[in-house]
Amino acid sequence: MLDVRRLHMLKTVAARGSIAAAAQSLGLTAGAVSQQLSALRHDVGVDLLRPDGRTVALTEAGRVLLEHADRILAAVDEAESALAAVKGTVGATATLAALPSTVARIVAPALTALGSDHPQLAVTCLVTDQAQLRELTLGTVDVVLGQRYHHLPDTAPRGVEVAPLLDDPLVVVTAAGRGDGRPVALRELATHSLALPPPTTECGQAVLHACQQAGFTPAARYVTADIAAQLTLARAGLATALVPRTAIDPAAPGIRTAPIGDRPILRLLFAATRRTETANPTHTAVVAALRAAARSES
Repeated sequence: MLDVRRLHMLKTVAARGSIAAAAQSLGLTAGAVSQQLSALRHDVGVDLLRPDGRTVALTEAGRVLLEHADRILAAVDEAESALAAVKGTVGATATLAALPSTVARIVAPALTALGSDHPQLAVTCLVTDQAQLRELTLGTVDVVLGQRYHHLPDTAPRGVEVAPLLDDPLVVVTAAGRGDGRPVALRELATHSLALPPPTTECGQAVLHACQQAGFTPAARYVTADIAAQLTLARAGLATALVPRTAIDPAAPGIRTAPIGDRPILRLLFAATRRTETANPTHTAVVAALRAAARSES
């Protein structure tokens, strides 16, 4: 009889690339994970992992078992959601992964509302830029507040349900007293000293794509993915920044924002959960709170 927990460990090791990384994400010791994987190997009678440099990789048997493990774990998730739906009540815990740029104006209001509507629900919030949807598929988190820029294809993994929340435009940020707040043509920024995210980031790619469509390649004076740093540079009059609207405190002093008038750069904020035939009431409540907070920003 295959042990579901061991199958989950195999899936986690395959995704993380090493037993040590998997153990850290599972809150276990590497020795404990190795012991459970050895027991799984004994159960099936064939090697499931092989060394691959400093990491490990699945053997052919491991790949076959992982394909079945994905379906088994999805069925377990489905069963848990169906039982929760029968009870019809919001549970006691949930884990949300969210982007740093969404905390102030989306996450904090949503969690405040959840605390009022469902006081028994304790939501753990992981604020991270890193691979949130992968964490969702691994079961590390229950709900993801993520982003996708509109010029990029939808790459949601299999088994993930995505609910759009808000089209969040990038705005032009300068020091207070510069400009008049009227829409800015993107081409005008060709002569500005710019503070932009690295071109390897989704936002950096979106800005580069839009600027090239406008007929120029932006030359960033300052390169940082830290939105607070971008705003500081803009406030000091050292640079013009392009920042998602909801990442800016509307009461922030010393800056002026203006919309892009001709070629808007939009990021789609979405809530994602694992796809199940029966909606989990707890996850549904978290998504509903995020949707309400996003609606107040539209």
